[in-house]
Amino acid sequence: MQKELILVLKKIPIHFLCWMLVWFFFKSFFSVGSSNKAFLFWFSSLLSIVTLITAYVFVYDLIPKYLLKKQYKKFVLYTIYSGVFVATTILMIEVVGFVFYFNLEFQKMPALTTNPAVILVCIFFIVVLASGLKILKHSYKSLDEKKTLENKFLQTKLELKEQELKFLKMQIHPHFLFNSLNTIYGFAITKADEAPEMILKLSNLLDYILYQVEKPKVLLVEEVNHLEDYISLEKMRFHDTLKVSFKKENINDNLQIPPMLLIPFVENSFKHGFTANGILKVDIHLKIDANFLFFEIENSSKEKEDINAGIGLDNIKKRLEMLYPKKHQLEIIDKKDAFKVSLKIEFNK
Repeated sequence: MQKELILVLKKIPIHFLCWMLVWFFFKSFFSVGSSNKAFLFWFSSLLSIVTLITAYVFVYDLIPKYLLKKQYKKFVLYTIYSGVFVATTILMIEVVGFVFYFNLEFQKMPALTTNPAVILVCIFFIVVLASGLKILKHSYKSLDEKKTLENKFLQTKLELKEQELKFLKMQIHPHFLFNSLNTIYGFAITKADEAPEMILKLSNLLDYILYQVEKPKVLLVEEVNHLEDYISLEKMRFHDTLKVSFKKENINDNLQIPPMLLIPFVENSFKHGFTANGILKVDIHLKIDANFLFFEIENSSKEKEDINAGIGLDNIKKRLEMLYPKKHQLEIIDKKDAFKVSLKIEFNK
């Protein structure tokens, strides 16, 4: 309430100045052909008051209540009423001036003050000008509010996406750690010589997860190293029953991608792959060509195996939708004896 009062008080000097200019306009305009200063002062003052009342009725009542709310019939009706009121008032002012200032001598009155049409046009010119400023102000305010609302909406949407992306990453971590720790556990039971090396590999992977995965992007080289560490762990677990081919082409040292973007596909291949003739085959191909990243992974599988289930692929689909909307192609092919994933991402260098 106090802020509104302060705002109103600030507007008073501006309004007073505007109405003084209107008064000077009437006095200058209608003084043509007349030297009766008392009449001109009185006439200009009354016209200014009528104009002021009419303008405020339009600006603060008719326009906000009817025109801006698209109640055009009521706005036109009340505009006609206002026109009748103003015309009647003008005739009364002319009669009073005719009687009290010119002693019923019509020919002595200034020509412009005896023409109601001219006076009406002058008054409504001021009213239309004030109304136009009101409509422009409302339009500017509406655009500003719309822009602010859109910015808030986009900010909220961005925050929600960031939270969802963080949640998806948190889902990936336990899944990955479970697989890795389960592998080490198996070696610890058998007291295998590979256990220390596996622990070192896992340490590197944990370092990557704890300190790199929270970043929006990491170097592709780091992601590849991460994949190779993970593959090394799996090779130790599978021994001679795993055959992995990891082909890399044109790996750009400066190219960045979101962390742990590719690992779910590799995890999925090891988790759901089928050992055919005692061998689980996994072929991985990563290539950079122009502004595109191509990633393909294929593993041996069993017919009608529900390979597409689980956290990994579900999460990666959501992540890709958020990170590369309309800039990626993900194709999943479930063949009779093989399962293949093909990913294409467009990026800006």
